Amino acid sequence: MAILEDERLVELLVDRPEIDRTVGNIYLGKVEAVLPGMQAAFVDIGVEKSAFLHASDLVEPDEDDNGNGNNGGGGQSRGRKRRNSRPIPNIQDKLDRGQNLLVQVTKEAIGTKGPRVTAQVSLAGRFLVYMPLASKIGVSRKIESREERWRLRQMVRKALPKKAGGVIIRTVAEDLTEDHLKREMKSLLDLWKKIERKAHFVRLKAPHLVQREASLTSGIIRDLFSSKVDRLLVDSRDIHRDINRYLSQVHPELKKRVKLYRRRTPLFDEFDIEEEIRILFERRVNLPSGGYVIIEPTEALVSIDVNTGSYTGKKDHEKTILRTNLDAAREIARQLRLRDVGGIIVIDFIDMESQSNRDRVLQELRTHLGRDRARTRAFQVSELGLVEMTRQRVRPALWDSMTVQCRECGGAGSVFRPEVVARRLERSLRRVAHGNKETKMTVQIHPEVALYLVEQEPQFLEELRHATGMDVELRDNPTTQMDQFRLVAQPAGRDVTGEYEVA
Repeated sequence: MAILEDERLVELLVDRPEIDRTVGNIYLGKVEAVLPGMQAAFVDIGVEKSAFLHASDLVEPDEDDNGNGNNGGGGQSRGRKRRNSRPIPNIQDKLDRGQNLLVQVTKEAIGTKGPRVTAQVSLAGRFLVYMPLASKIGVSRKIESREERWRLRQMVRKALPKKAGGVIIRTVAEDLTEDHLKREMKSLLDLWKKIERKAHFVRLKAPHLVQREASLTSGIIRDLFSSKVDRLLVDSRDIHRDINRYLSQVHPELKKRVKLYRRRTPLFDEFDIEEEIRILFERRVNLPSGGYVIIEPTEALVSIDVNTGSYTGKKDHEKTILRTNLDAAREIARQLRLRDVGGIIVIDFIDMESQSNRDRVLQELRTHLGRDRARTRAFQVSELGLVEMTRQRVRPALWDSMTVQCRECGGAGSVFRPEVVARRLERSLRRVAHGNKETKMTVQIHPEVALYLVEQEPQFLEELRHATGMDVELRDNPTTQMDQFRLVAQPAGRDVTGEYEVA
């Protein structure tokens, strides 16, 4: 699924039958361990890795900024207290090992970490997010009209039974009618009763999946498709039919914006989305001004470097830099959404002398980050000229879910040059000679390394034979990695690389 704004790709969402998405799923889990020192517990929910539950996710969450629902405690502080919130309890006072607990996944398992869960379950509808264990009525901050916010709160207070929980009113609920609200409220309350019955009265054996989140397509239609979307193109008759059926119940006037794509040209080709996907995983992203940014994911954070490239301007150096930085701020915000980058991000904009220009670039970045569905926070420019920011991480970034580590370079992004391989080979053969075990050796190397030795070091083999006293034969082998070689002892044909290879 591709989301375009102003005819440019800003989000790419991928769902495959073999991928088991868990965010939003509700499980009856079993507490495996309680760790007071970390204020956390590990909960078995029946997936490969135990889920992580922080003490902050046992108490009522703060009002959501955007009403997206199912965010749980993903972006909450892990300090002793959260802002404008009740104190976080000691986790050992609330949980015991072996205890059954109803939890909801807020983050997919990423790398070596298991999924993150919250005990504050939320049920997302189209207009409302119902939180049965909370008590507040919140309104998305993206609904700016004070009168509309007040009207929606009053409607919810009227429709929500006493002590039935809390509600967040979503952005798409602007101008919501009372009939629509009552219908969705009833649907969410009924769903919660069904979940409670299943979890507590059917005697399920933990761990057990109690409620599965909507599919990717259904979730996107529920969360994003509104009157602000010009059109929705679908190339599947079945999905087109399902979407129209859903909209008939919740928002019939939007059905006219849903179109079945019938042309022979593939849908993504028609809108040049395939080309955007192709360059999505490249380090370098070119800017309209002629500058470029380099995006480098690391284990701890993502670093982004801004460069002027071919753009040098005509007269004013500061204006040249400002324009490049403004272009970069817009593109970086788009790339973070597009690549679904999460966690800590450090941006090295080009140094500017003017404080007002630095503020302008930061404001441009924040403005475009404001379009992001994930929670983001960009801090002031540091003394080193860096902008540090965070972006909510719910699932692995696209490069983690769609790529694998390069076998040749081990993820480093580079391999040793042929001349370096030659020196490593020389040292390894000297080590073989020192052992006095082998007299004849066949060396298999990559064709590019073989070509280097023939053209640049024609005496290499003869000098090596003289230095080691062994009969050494070189053979090029295209299946050998660029910076690797194999040592095969003759006449037995035994691979002895592991015994003698040097770093």
